[in-house]
Amino acid sequence: MDYLSGKQPGIVALDQAVKYRVTGMDCPSCAAKIEKAVRSAGVETPTISTATQILTLQVALDDRRLSDVEHAVTDAGYHLERLLPDASGDPREARPHLSAGYRRALWIVVALNVGYGIIEMIGGFLAGSQALKADALDFLGDGLITLLGVLAIGWSLLWRARSALIQGLFLGALGLGVIANTVWRLFAQQQVEAELMGMVALVALAVNVAAAMVLVPHRAGDANVRAVWLFSRNDAIGNAAVVAAAVLVALTGTSWPDLIVAFAIAALFLHSSLVIVRDALKDIALGRSRD
Repeated sequence: MDYLSGKQPGIVALDQAVKYRVTGMDCPSCAAKIEKAVRSAGVETPTISTATQILTLQVALDDRRLSDVEHAVTDAGYHLERLLPDASGDPREARPHLSAGYRRALWIVVALNVGYGIIEMIGGFLAGSQALKADALDFLGDGLITLLGVLAIGWSLLWRARSALIQGLFLGALGLGVIANTVWRLFAQQQVEAELMGMVALVALAVNVAAAMVLVPHRAGDANVRAVWLFSRNDAIGNAAVVAAAVLVALTGTSWPDLIVAFAIAALFLHSSLVIVRDALKDIALGRSRD
């Protein structure tokens, strides 16, 4: 018993919470893995926002399980940064989150992802490939999420959520556009340029590896190296699927493999965008309640 405060260690007040910023979370699947890791450490009520990349635990600040949570999430391939509330109750970093070198590395990653996302989208139109267009959304999504992480350090929860909402709506609109165009292609049956499609997808794989290599030197700082390779692995799977679709298009002489992969990638991406919008709306409501 703390006789000064009248509280027992580990007992949490209704308005008390511990918050972390998560590095390496860019989709609902990542959030599910983090939630599983937190629960394995004995904390049963984690709240994770894919919009603001903030993990909230309704536990006391001196709860012994926090150390177990941090180890479990790190072992799952993500990096946690403890946040401290400011005078308004918004979470802020306990120390500077990004070194100058790491910030430069993230800007390079943003340029690679957004830049090649645009190039791959153009390549998708030239090759007549819906799968390339869908994969381009993944590049744009990763780039914009990383951009938000660079720009929003120090922002309040409300402004981070507003930014994420705009991002989620924009990416969702792109995803709907790709799906609508893919449906149209089902009836148009236009020929896909398999050779160009495969070449663009192979370059996309190389860009993903380059982005990972840029971040690897900073594995001992703010980013967790396993999270870097988690990004690279997931993106590489999508690139490999597009390459495989290109091979099947060439072998079969039909566009069906391209359309199937496009539906799969675009649907997954659209689901992620919907989750970002949902979480952003919740965070906006929370931020407004504090005003």
